Amino acid sequence: MRLCVLLILFPMLVLSQDFKEEISIVQYSAPFTKDSEISLKPFKQHNTYTFNITEKKDVFDEEKIKYLPTIILYHNGDEVVRVESGISLKLPENTIELIEDKIEEIIESKF
Repeated sequence: MRLCVLLILFPMLVLSQDFKEEISIVQYSAPFTKDSEISLKPFKQHNTYTFNITEKKDVFDEEKIKYLPTIILYHNGDEVVRVESGISLKLPENTIELIEDKIEEIIESKF
């Protein structure tokens, strides 16, 4: 019986973390912060996701998202950097540069 439960739950556990694989940039947002989101187009060569709190509340809870929008860079399942908007509901102007710098560090560390 336990094996059956594990076999049923394991794919859900694996799938729930797929968004963190390799180099992934995830934007956590909500309908009321849509205007404050940044374009993830500069990162199109990596995995990019935008999650809406109304659709993925469980992920927001798991990732302990406090401010919207929030951008998190993951590498192979680990959080590398988190950029939060704070109470202003606006991401810092250098958000893209911060993420690009961290991605560059990840890539350079492979050599």
